[in-house]
Amino acid sequence: MTDLLIKGAAHLMTGRRDTPRATGGNDLRIRGGVITGIGTLNAEPGERVLDAAGCVVYPGWVNTHHHLFQSLLKGIPGGIDLPLVPWLAAVPVKYRRFFDREEVLRIAARVGLVELALSGCSTVSDHQYHYYPGIPFDASAVVFEEAEKLGLRFVLARGGQTQARAMTDEEAPPQVMPESLEAFLASVERDVQRFHQRGPMPMRTVVSAITTPNWSCRPEELKLMAREARRLGIRLHSHLSETYDYVRWAREVHDCTPLEFVESHEWVGPDVWYAHMVHLSDAELKRCAETGTGIAHCPQSNARLGSGIARIPEALALGVPVGLAVDGAASNEAADMASEAHMAWLVHRADPRAGPRGPQPGGLANAMTVEDVVHIGTAGGAKMMGLEGVGVLEVGQAADIAVYDLNEPRHFGLHDPALGPVASGGRTPLRALLVHGRVVVERDTIPGLDLAALRADAQRLVSMML
Repeated sequence: MTDLLIKGAAHLMTGRRDTPRATGGNDLRIRGGVITGIGTLNAEPGERVLDAAGCVVYPGWVNTHHHLFQSLLKGIPGGIDLPLVPWLAAVPVKYRRFFDREEVLRIAARVGLVELALSGCSTVSDHQYHYYPGIPFDASAVVFEEAEKLGLRFVLARGGQTQARAMTDEEAPPQVMPESLEAFLASVERDVQRFHQRGPMPMRTVVSAITTPNWSCRPEELKLMAREARRLGIRLHSHLSETYDYVRWAREVHDCTPLEFVESHEWVGPDVWYAHMVHLSDAELKRCAETGTGIAHCPQSNARLGSGIARIPEALALGVPVGLAVDGAASNEAADMASEAHMAWLVHRADPRAGPRGPQPGGLANAMTVEDVVHIGTAGGAKMMGLEGVGVLEVGQAADIAVYDLNEPRHFGLHDPALGPVASGGRTPLRALLVHGRVVVERDTIPGLDLAALRADAQRLVSMML
């Protein structure tokens, strides 16, 4: 790691909700991968100076839920206008047969991670569920290796299933065959032993993350999974309440809400977070706040699949842990954190439930501020996943830093440049992206990456699927 001074930025967003912007100077000093100074600073001997003139500085985005293997499944015509359940059968389930070789998963992961890095994302949680009996390669090692090559902080949410899902798997290929419970638990423990790091700023962590409670496993298996994860000292993650069908199904089958169901199986608490959580009742929102159960908010995927708008402003007001996430590229053809942040800023303002008196014509213009989006997309998500030293730009925190260059026409005329990377939409070019003090993107380029070769590899594999 190089001693580094980021100097001359116009604005610095901290990621905190109480003090969202730095005061007293926007320069940052980095030593040993950690921020050691913020203010108006002068260069010291032997220190590299990164000129941030014309830039705004954010914490690196923290993506709390992704499916990297889907990075080669964008815009599939047979699924582009389908809701969740038929889309699952038509796209991820159907196309998993092509992921029978290590190269396919590796290129897909590389595409997704590059896309995220170039949007300013420094931490990626991949809900990787492409595992099956007899898989001829080490899927966990592949995604960790690809993240390490790019220098990104990486969370493996080790998914999978221990039973076939009746609604999507009737014509599933062999690559969708379920594992046994014993094989799933043994694989999670093996990944923890090989990859999991402890402490506030780990570069690698492992989470136990069955794909969907009950649909992907038997109800009696959930407590065993939860207890084993806690024995190993790791967190729990899954999908929940993504569509209203999930709510109706839980009531018909279990005579309770989805959150009540998972709580009865020990799947709530400050060590648990779920993707989507679009359809939560008032009581469920309060229970999330009381138990510290988190939400990985995926606004673009929720809109793309017609699932609905999650009640995130209300969740934040209650103190529910919330992070931002892009979900998989097969249901989000712009799987980058910049697009997700822009969508999160806009969609809640259009939600007629956002007003102080409930449903009304139109929405509420201040339902979600840029500062709110930056918080859930950085500090909020990091804390939710247990990364206590990540996500905030302050002394003593990890130097995960996105330096955005506002020298494009979309940013000309901004009265408050700090808002640009979220409010202006599109992808703001990076002057630099640092992860634990290491420069992983510079002048909007990933050093050592042959982007043309990656594009050719991706197109070759898509052509094979076609």
